[in-house]
Amino acid sequence: MKTIYNVKALCVVALLGSAAAASAQEDVTKEKNLNREMTLEREYDPSVQDASKVNTLPVVKEPEVRKIPIDYSNYTIAADPQKEISLLPSGNIMTQMDYNKRRGYFNFGMGTRMNINGDLGYHILSTEKDQLNLWYSHRSTNGKPKDYDIKAKVNDNLGGINYKHAFEKTIFSIEAKYGYSAFNYYGAALSDPTSSYTPSEDLLQRDRETNQVNQTIAATIGLESKEEAEVGYLLDLGYTNFSHKYGLSKEMDGPTEHTLEAKFDLNAGFNGNMRVGLGGLVEYFNYSLPEVGGYEYAFKNHAEAMLSPYYKVEGDNWNLKLGANVMLATGDETKFMASPNIAADVEVADKTELYVKAGGKLYSNSMYEMSRINRYLYPLEELAPSRNWLDAILGIRSGVAPGFWFDVFAGYKMTSDDVLFTQSDVWSTNYFGSFSVAEPGIDTKQLFVGANLKYSYQQWFDIALKGVYNNWKAETDEGELPHAWGKPELELNANLTVRPIDKLSIALDYYLASGRYANVRTWGVNGNTGMTYDKMNEFKMDNINELNLTGTYTFNDTFGVYAKLTNILCQKYELYYGYPMQSFNAMIGVNINF
Repeated sequence: MKTIYNVKALCVVALLGSAAAASAQEDVTKEKNLNREMTLEREYDPSVQDASKVNTLPVVKEPEVRKIPIDYSNYTIAADPQKEISLLPSGNIMTQMDYNKRRGYFNFGMGTRMNINGDLGYHILSTEKDQLNLWYSHRSTNGKPKDYDIKAKVNDNLGGINYKHAFEKTIFSIEAKYGYSAFNYYGAALSDPTSSYTPSEDLLQRDRETNQVNQTIAATIGLESKEEAEVGYLLDLGYTNFSHKYGLSKEMDGPTEHTLEAKFDLNAGFNGNMRVGLGGLVEYFNYSLPEVGGYEYAFKNHAEAMLSPYYKVEGDNWNLKLGANVMLATGDETKFMASPNIAADVEVADKTELYVKAGGKLYSNSMYEMSRINRYLYPLEELAPSRNWLDAILGIRSGVAPGFWFDVFAGYKMTSDDVLFTQSDVWSTNYFGSFSVAEPGIDTKQLFVGANLKYSYQQWFDIALKGVYNNWKAETDEGELPHAWGKPELELNANLTVRPIDKLSIALDYYLASGRYANVRTWGVNGNTGMTYDKMNEFKMDNINELNLTGTYTFNDTFGVYAKLTNILCQKYELYYGYPMQSFNAMIGVNINF
């Protein structure tokens, strides 16, 4: 812990010394949720570490790898545990149709174990000045995992409408969306696998059939300057209402979270190639809590804020950003933190650049945000914000040959109050069980190295390979933990897409996550006496080892079909201990542009 405090102190001193030249969010305008042609969006933020690019030289063109995201609900997805609903941007992703020629798209697929995918969207207005879009996506499953006695039920729905108008100097946008997610806590009765303990009859009688329901109502409105403006600005105002229908059982009402958000950025250019600005994000979280005798809903109204001054300069073959993130979280204990917000890249050879980035972030860990990561989270208690003091990466990337691109990188990340899930059971008949619980007060350090390679040969085939090795350390005030629970040591993504003829595309995807460990705890519920912890042992989880095959065929610019085989190797594994994933399954579907 002493090392963390030393680094924190160095960060604060360095930031205070460079406040005049400090920076904010990197091109906030590029982060606007509504700045896209089709408003279908991904609602998730992958939990596994993904070393992303900082900037890209115009001359370094990364080949496009046409992955076909025909995915089931997150119940069946191994490669991206955080997905809840996988929204398809438009029909051309499925069958390589040019959706700009058509205003609408429709995708429907059905598979084994009642896996169902559906996507529908329409451009009501699509002009240079006005864009008005409607969209809806559905993902569901209702089947038993192999060699398991309870059905895993998931019914995810997300739809919305958005409008954007381009004035002479300003872009106005507004959006509303609604999400409905129903699922059951189907997880197995847990016990210490190293002991002779047998789950009690009460534990085996817990409710694994009733569907919990999460609902989301969200709206945003914003103003943004056009890119060529000398004085740039952005203001986004948003509201999110997120609720659990139930608490620990269907007899207990769940909590509701109200979030007010304001995102802003103001910047100005000078000397031709320089820009200085100030960005920020302010969020206020308010909770509506039902009255339930004997149980306490551990939620507190609080605010979180971030201010990010920054300075940018562009050279002939280099770019530099100097900045800082200064953050504050209120609540039982007001917490302040500061982190660097620095990025630089330089062209060191033809089509090759060296880049570095050092940042930090305050993660709210709100009910809404955590539901997008793990729907089975314990619903009666909020999590403390995670303070990411440092997230640094150094790498080199290049397009050294036609169709070939690579990125080799290494980085270090340090986070206080990180979210590490343990698995728990409630010892009471007719209560839900097998909750995921985030243990408080765990600090993590992550050192990672990796490489990302892509090759594209004309229109015949694309190859993508990415591997990341992680070295994790997790500790509390009481000492270091044996492992960072749930965090993979090694991750490997591989994709091969082949187009043997003009209208046919075949994609083979492989994902490996190894070196994961779990920790299991049991919770006792005895009338109104509350919860008690009984520490159990940790153990190694099975590797995620998944191979998928997808084929699509386009008959014309209107109609196409696809088929997908998931988990061809018939591997058994869990994203969260106690919740087995489906084994082999298949899906067929159609895609229509209209």
